[in-house]
Amino acid sequence: MTELVKITNLKNYYPVKGGFFNKKTDDIKAVDDVSLTIEAGQTYGLVGESGSGKTTIGKMLVGLENPTSGQILFDNQDVTTIKQKKAIHYNKDVQMVFQDSQSSLNPRKTIGTIIAEPLQNFGVPAAIGSEGHNQERSFDQEKIEQRVLELLEVVGLPAKTVEQYPFQFSGGQRQRIVVARALATNPRLIVADEPVSALDLSVQAQVLNFMKKIQRDYGISFLFISHDLGVVKYMTDNIAIMHHGRFVEMGTNQDIFDHPQHIYTKRLLSAIPSQKVEDRQSKREERLAVAAEFDRDHDLYYEPDSLRAYDLSPISETHFVSIRKDHN
Repeated sequence: MTELVKITNLKNYYPVKGGFFNKKTDDIKAVDDVSLTIEAGQTYGLVGESGSGKTTIGKMLVGLENPTSGQILFDNQDVTTIKQKKAIHYNKDVQMVFQDSQSSLNPRKTIGTIIAEPLQNFGVPAAIGSEGHNQERSFDQEKIEQRVLELLEVVGLPAKTVEQYPFQFSGGQRQRIVVARALATNPRLIVADEPVSALDLSVQAQVLNFMKKIQRDYGISFLFISHDLGVVKYMTDNIAIMHHGRFVEMGTNQDIFDHPQHIYTKRLLSAIPSQKVEDRQSKREERLAVAAEFDRDHDLYYEPDSLRAYDLSPISETHFVSIRKDHN
């Protein structure tokens, strides 16, 4: 596999200020020393509760925020800061799908204009897909209009969509439009931040299915950010569990779901409701057992008197867990 993105010791701290002179008194550690490698053509899941820092990682990856420290390499080029990203037209290769499709689409512009905008900025590649990211690009208006129609066809929307406005579509349709816009530049990586959490269950399934098809057909790497373990299990090959700005467990889909090691991962998995009514009591007992283990063995997984997880330690070639060194 080819290494596409490498994040090393990434941190993002927000200062807390107070007092008469408004001096910094503390830091909110949204992301606290995390490292991650994303390989070309693979899908990765980033899971954690609200406020765990997963969206902040996504924003730093696409260039919406600068990290406090650490390094981001893309194709072996340093793109840690927003300035460095702009210098190599980084956003041509890395796009983001936001949670709220309505606020990420300009209500004053038609769908055709919205999807055409990145094509006007970066040009039209010869074909759709990550393999064509280095192809010669055309800025011919006729080709731009044709590519907009092709992108709408990819996400299952009719040609008349180009003349309509965002308010004329359902949430699921708007999310398809956002994906079409993200595909326009032939990105090598798409960061999807809670892409289906605001949708009905039936619509979620439709959107996830076509996103999975896009990933498979065009070989684009995906980073799915979610609190829904079911979505992540269905969509991704590799998963990182995040808690209070730190990675507490990383591994393959099978590692996380079949052999969870960290107590926080176990708590997340035990919270998944069973579809069988007869399992209700056993699931409740499992949750109570995991909660008791969390209280009993807290210092095994977190630094004393805090919720700062220990550094990750390998327990297999693909599986890494945050655990006290003397219990590794």
